[in-house]
Amino acid sequence: MINIVGAGLAGLSAALTLAENGIKCRLISAQHSERSQSVLAEGGINAALDTMGESDTPELHFEETMKGGCYLADPNSVEALTKSAPNIVKKLASLGVPFNLNADGTIMLRSFGGQKKKRTAFAQSSTGKMIMTALIDEVRKYEAQGLVTRFPHHTFVRLIVGEGRCEGVCVRDSFDKRLYDLLGNVLICCGGLNGFFPEMTTGTASDSGNAAAVLFTQGVRSANLEMIQYHPTTFAIPGKRCLVTEAARGEGGRLFSEKDGKRCYFMEERYPELGNLMPRDVVSREMFRELHGGAGTFLDMTGLDPAVWRGKLSDLRGEIMHYLAADPAKTPVPVQPAIHYFMGGIYVNERHETSISGLYAAGECACRYHGANRLGGNSLLGAIYGGITAARNVTPDNNDVTEAYNGSEPFACAPSPMFVKKTGAVLLRGLGIIRNENELKKALNELNSIKCENAVELARRELSAAMLMSALARKESRGAHYREDFPETDDGYKKTTVAEYRENAVNISFDDIPGRRSE
Repeated sequence: MINIVGAGLAGLSAALTLAENGIKCRLISAQHSERSQSVLAEGGINAALDTMGESDTPELHFEETMKGGCYLADPNSVEALTKSAPNIVKKLASLGVPFNLNADGTIMLRSFGGQKKKRTAFAQSSTGKMIMTALIDEVRKYEAQGLVTRFPHHTFVRLIVGEGRCEGVCVRDSFDKRLYDLLGNVLICCGGLNGFFPEMTTGTASDSGNAAAVLFTQGVRSANLEMIQYHPTTFAIPGKRCLVTEAARGEGGRLFSEKDGKRCYFMEERYPELGNLMPRDVVSREMFRELHGGAGTFLDMTGLDPAVWRGKLSDLRGEIMHYLAADPAKTPVPVQPAIHYFMGGIYVNERHETSISGLYAAGECACRYHGANRLGGNSLLGAIYGGITAARNVTPDNNDVTEAYNGSEPFACAPSPMFVKKTGAVLLRGLGIIRNENELKKALNELNSIKCENAVELARRELSAAMLMSALARKESRGAHYREDFPETDDGYKKTTVAEYRENAVNISFDDIPGRRSE
């Protein structure tokens, strides 16, 4: 029996892959799949389908993914990802995902940041929701056959480890508070660390990050934790930031700053080749500089064709009108950068194995494909491909035991809102768009002075420290990690930052990135 923790895109893809091969799994999640982070993805999924007559290829997709990630990802994993992308999108279409189509019935593709070819398949501006709906329906067929068993209101407590090997997972029923030991190999698909940065991410608050933190203090290695992507176009709503999809810029939206009544289309002036479609790390830094200089920053979509609003961005228009009471087709939208995606996470190899035998990870919680900066449209692809790859490599066993009990567990408690708020504020000060050694050290000292009242708070503090220490150790600027005291990229740091918790302390080291086998 395989235990999958997380029922978003990576978890569903893994469950479907296992079920198609006759392997049973448990699908464990705090909420139903319909409430997962994956539903919120708007812009699309990348695949070199070449339906727009631009001579696109998986090799070009590979090259731009590596370049966008500043060559910090394993090229062999990225090559496998980009080669698999066309078949993944075709399968999604066969499952009923309503991708926008060209007049000849082929899948329409749009432009996305960091890519010179139209490569992003989309379903209006609700691509994640449409893909999730299709996968949920497909997995339900296997639930009816008994191959997938849902645990839809259960939260991760801790990993069950014996003699250095994963033997199962302990979860808690959110309704009756009982604890369950679910034995068997484990695949973690618990999402990103949005909960570490309250009110400053576009992600769902249900992605608490608790599971990743507990796993870290249980000895599971993490990687590239300093690589946190700020999305340039967001606006504030209660409790979080609302994303204005990159697709808006792909369809012709223009960023500008305004000060003293004067507009400056700064991306077009400074980066004439790609302009508003430069990679997100570049756009966010340029916006930060404009804001820091006292200007306001806006996204101008007033020049978009009415057919684009009707056929491609109607969902986005409705969302903006709902929250801002303004029509983006008529009025520029005030936007600012906010935390959007975590390139770093649980360190996995090509097979999606972690540093503990029997434990696998996939999706945003895992570090594999995106290097120092994720290209828009690669997150949905990475989650699906990662789930499929992990499911193909996880070793099934005959252990079908579910043990229920009412005992106490040190990891069964939750962090207090005050603790989350305090640590989040410290992390934001240290891990902003532009960083330096003094601020990072100050944040680390401040973090270590925060008292922990339970084991989960301690785990979160230690993983937070690992993020700051990873940023301190990387004395260069690369992708989403920009050090104003080390503004240049240094090839001596073209390595994976590795964080490990040993003997009650965080340790940081670097691993070499392997060469490309196909060269």
